[in-house]
Amino acid sequence: MGLLRKIRTTGWVAEPTPPRPEGEVPDKAGQLGGSVQVRCVDAGSCNGCEIEIAAAFNPVYDAERYGARLVASPRHADMALVTGPVTRNMAEPLRRTVAAMAEPRLVVAVGDCAIGCGEFAGGYGVEGAVCEVVPVDLTVPGCPPEPEAIVAALRTVTGR
Repeated sequence: MGLLRKIRTTGWVAEPTPPRPEGEVPDKAGQLGGSVQVRCVDAGSCNGCEIEIAAAFNPVYDAERYGARLVASPRHADMALVTGPVTRNMAEPLRRTVAAMAEPRLVVAVGDCAIGCGEFAGGYGVEGAVCEVVPVDLTVPGCPPEPEAIVAALRTVTGR
């Protein structure tokens, strides 16, 4: 009985929505209608960025409330989140993944390694940064980037 009384007297407890992110919105983002289907591609990272992407979609940060949803197939995706420097073995699969996505499609380079190869620059197995393999529309810097930065990039795309 005490628990029900506590629930009734406490009311709704939620954090306010953070302010809208500032920054450039990719031209194609307006064509997506306020929601985006996201395909994550690990092009050769250390998995630090993947952990932060998973955190961005967990109940604490909840990127889905801003209209972003993870999908398993590039054929269902509007946006690719690419992490890590592109290795020689992943260059062609990355090109094919982006080509399989319907227009308008967005490519987001997540993390310092995806943007400029980071610690892996000059390595034998490294093809280059993501922008050297496929066109990039948006970048999320950091090593690894904070989940808030990933959610802010998703909010920039969805406009929510």
